[in-house]
Amino acid sequence: MKRYLIILAATFCLATARSQNYKVTLQTSQYKSGVAYLTYHMGKNLNVEDSAAVSNKGLAIFSGKRILPAGIYALVLPGKSKSVDFLIEKEQVITITTDTTDLLSKTIVTGSPANILLQQYQKTIAAKAQLLDAEKRAYSAATTKADTALHETNYNKLNKDLNDYRNNIIKTQPKSMMTALLNAMKDPAVLNNKPQTHTDSLQNYYYYKTHYWDGVTFMDERIIRTPFFLPKLERYYRELMVPEPDSIIKEADYQLLLARSSPEMYKFLLNWLTDEYINPKYMGQDAVFVHLFEKYHSKGLSNWLNEKQMETISRRAYMLMANLIGAKAADLEMLDTAGRPAPLYEVAADYTVVVFWDPTCGHCREELPRLDSIYRANWKAHRVKMYGVLLADSKEDLKQEWLKYIRAHNLADWVNVYQTKEIETANTAAQKPGYRQLYDVTLTPTIYLLDKEKRIIAKKLTWQQLDELLQVKWKIKTN
Repeated sequence: MKRYLIILAATFCLATARSQNYKVTLQTSQYKSGVAYLTYHMGKNLNVEDSAAVSNKGLAIFSGKRILPAGIYALVLPGKSKSVDFLIEKEQVITITTDTTDLLSKTIVTGSPANILLQQYQKTIAAKAQLLDAEKRAYSAATTKADTALHETNYNKLNKDLNDYRNNIIKTQPKSMMTALLNAMKDPAVLNNKPQTHTDSLQNYYYYKTHYWDGVTFMDERIIRTPFFLPKLERYYRELMVPEPDSIIKEADYQLLLARSSPEMYKFLLNWLTDEYINPKYMGQDAVFVHLFEKYHSKGLSNWLNEKQMETISRRAYMLMANLIGAKAADLEMLDTAGRPAPLYEVAADYTVVVFWDPTCGHCREELPRLDSIYRANWKAHRVKMYGVLLADSKEDLKQEWLKYIRAHNLADWVNVYQTKEIETANTAAQKPGYRQLYDVTLTPTIYLLDKEKRIIAKKLTWQQLDELLQVKWKIKTN
């Protein structure tokens, strides 16, 4: 599922704002034709809000019968090689005069007090950045300890001056958009800059994580339309959060609760979380997606989604509900190679490896002999049983090819099973979910590891990963 949900949220306009108009005027002496674009920052890209032709007088006017949500916007000039950032907040009639010979110094934004502070900030930051870079180069080129110490001191002082400047804006302009942005961008300090022990490092981590969102209120929609909010969100969930479903669910629910009074923020968060965990990076995190579906989407709390999007989310959730880690695996009413009933639940083993495979699948034909080899060499002695399930296309009977492969590769020690077309038809008529849905089988081979009670321990691993997991479990058991 593509990340269209965040883009969808970006196009939403507040219904209550329809009575007002926006008008952004570009004045530029360097262009007498071409198309300019009014864009906004969201995620990691610029998204087009509007476009306008540049007249022979260097004018381009963007207007609409709505108000633009607050955030960081940019006018992209004809040719798309130059752009000017500016802020939109309450003021919706803004004029931007540019000079491409020096966009930073010679751009003037009128009609919006928020942009006066932004331009002052941009110029100050640019000047300080040049000084910092000069001290950094001088430090690298220093040949004596005295010079090294001098440039290090100068660099640290410049950094402190920059932080003091930012903090002064926050202190003196507490309600400004610049303050909201600076607070959101601020990185929390650590307790110990030079940790000596593992305990020091842990304390730093917990402190940093606890204070990571100190500058962000999830009720402020302005920070959604910035280039830094999404990377900050991604870093938190991908690097700072323990990749354990219960912890992620608790944090996601808390942030969504905070955002409920801010529709755009709520929508952005729920869309991003849904996209992030619909096909998660780590095994077991699909439980986060199922939770989001059950608590929010299925209850109508994402009514901005269209019918097709909702259908995609629902179908995926129902594919995952029956095969979450820790859940009891669905029984499989199958027949063995002799046509006798061989249900999964009748397999007596400490561990059962369930393998869904297709004899016409090239990857399956490579992987099954490897699975069988490690099974015979090690797993079998630890009371592991192999339960191989034929994946047959209903339009093609693969039974003979399946039997031929089993004989050729001596898989007789496996419980090899299949489902007849009659059983499949009867299950469909009774509206019972098929084994593909129950086990989320979309690729082959698909491998599950079940415990003695047929609870799902792991799924969709390679045979190497499965072997490593079993080795760990056996080691724990013997200790």
